Amino acid sequence: MSSTSTSTSPLAVTLVDGVLELRLDRPDALNALDPGLGRALRDALEAAADDPTVRVVVVSASGRAFCSGWDLRAQGGLAEGESILGDIVNPAVLALREMPKPVVARVQGVAAGVGVSLAAASDFVVAGESASFLLAFARVGLSGDGGITATLPARVGIGRAAQMMTFAEKVPASDAAEWGLVDRVVPDADLDATTTALAERLAGGPTRSYAATKALLNASVLPALREQLAREATTWAELRESADHREGKLAFVEKRRPVFTGS
Repeated sequence: MSSTSTSTSPLAVTLVDGVLELRLDRPDALNALDPGLGRALRDALEAAADDPTVRVVVVSASGRAFCSGWDLRAQGGLAEGESILGDIVNPAVLALREMPKPVVARVQGVAAGVGVSLAAASDFVVAGESASFLLAFARVGLSGDGGITATLPARVGIGRAAQMMTFAEKVPASDAAEWGLVDRVVPDADLDATTTALAERLAGGPTRSYAATKALLNASVLPALREQLAREATTWAELRESADHREGKLAFVEKRRPVFTGS
């Protein structure tokens, strides 16, 4: 067994027998992405694509949540949303989809916002039975980002994607599996073992064949992902200036129901 391990807070990176685990490691913030974690994840994914010692990538997280979205307390917050998308989130999503190796997302607890984007852009999603998925953009008058308007309907269909993004309700792991967002749901206690077994199986497989299959699937189902990421960023920037977004933010701070006017 060969093993290398590095830890670059807030992302823990471990490589064992061809399995590269990238573990989001901000458990006190429910692994919300901030510039430091986002850039570390982006860079690690881009490096893995060209590393011949990596045969499969596992995206996991510490603590009780997978990823609760973008950390609005981070420097810049939503005010730097366009640069966040262009510099961090979109490149990470592209790296996941264009990775010439299988990517497995291991999901526990909540996956919200960009956390759902990371899972949906992965090739295989394994979730604990208590996991849930939430896209709450509409609550603050915004639209989806991180490629979710392309990757989610590719997995669950346009109707269920619209349902998740329009009603902004938590989807439990069991429903997410029925819809196709999750590939395997297991008891929480079995999540690590199941993910490890799947990753080891993939690492021992014909990775060149896997890469070709993934590229063909991308060309068939997600041929315009780059363009869609750009559209999402443009739309997001427009909506950020809307009255509904200002009302949604204010209602969130004041912990009340927003009154949207469509303006």
